Amino acid sequence: MTKLSSTPDPLDLLIEWARAGLPCALATVTSTWGSSPRPAGSMMAVCENGRIEGSVSGGCVEGAVIEEATTVMRNGTPAALSYGVSSDDAWAVGLACGGLLDVYVAAIGTPTRPQGTLPLEMLETVAEKRRARVPVIIATELATGACRLLYDTTTPIATELEARLAARAREVFETGRSLRLEDETGQAMWFLHLVPMPPRLLIVGAVHIAQVLAPMAQTTGFSVTVIDPRTQLATPERFPGITLDTDWPDEALARLGIDNQTAIVTLTHDAKLDDPTLQYALGSETFYIGALGSRKTQASRVARLQEAGFDADQIARIHGPVGLAIGAVGAAEIALSILAEIVAVRHNRPLGRISGWA
Repeated sequence: MTKLSSTPDPLDLLIEWARAGLPCALATVTSTWGSSPRPAGSMMAVCENGRIEGSVSGGCVEGAVIEEATTVMRNGTPAALSYGVSSDDAWAVGLACGGLLDVYVAAIGTPTRPQGTLPLEMLETVAEKRRARVPVIIATELATGACRLLYDTTTPIATELEARLAARAREVFETGRSLRLEDETGQAMWFLHLVPMPPRLLIVGAVHIAQVLAPMAQTTGFSVTVIDPRTQLATPERFPGITLDTDWPDEALARLGIDNQTAIVTLTHDAKLDDPTLQYALGSETFYIGALGSRKTQASRVARLQEAGFDADQIARIHGPVGLAIGAVGAAEIALSILAEIVAVRHNRPLGRISGWA
């Protein structure tokens, strides 16, 4: 009997279940309005054995969606579901918050269960691309369940449909938000699901704040790597369960590759480590750059970056002193202030700055 892992990732679980011969389905939020608690693109994996992972509503309609998924797994026909305060079903399952929610449920197709409309082979490709941090969209024709993969690259366009999908795909890649395509009457036609790469946090400096920040970031869904060439600090005993990299920071960053879902924080107070990190980060797509230190430390850092040729607009990308102004005291609270700022910036909700750490 195949042993299944405890991974909390819905897509990875679907692949495991399908490979093990278990009927399974993917439920995806395709559209929301009002106070719906989960955005378009949110996913829930459902297995015939009763296991689920992920969420489409934060608990309001999960039970109803699971029931529908059972039918979809049995007959292979995808289902487009709608919930809102005007429907009897919404009240029955608890969606009385004033929002509207559309969910699409598709069974996973395998060689032994070909009736599913979302092929296992396609999911495996998506998982491979995600591990390589290559953005990918699953484009689904909602009426038929037919799927194709779209990438953020220039490809030959042969038909009007491909041109329309490519144009909207560019919008999805730029905004980072999945969207539903409708025809001129408002009828939903396609859903462009931008499969999320896990946000990544690269922490330079295996210091005491990093010992708190790293596992804290993991619990909020970040993939975390701590970078520090000082091997007496970067040890598995000090960072259990955290990926460690003992190369010099600029070498590590170049090897890891920095995309727009990556945050970088320096915690060393050491210009030999901080400066190469910041210089590399300022030339990358990282969505967040943070640097620990007092205002005096930050002023010295800015002066060195100016001498290195960086202008004011570039340097303004650095959140320094790092963190939100929550009056934090001690490593745990400082780590909390840093992570809160990273999350706020990632969701385009920048908040107040911290007063400066010595």
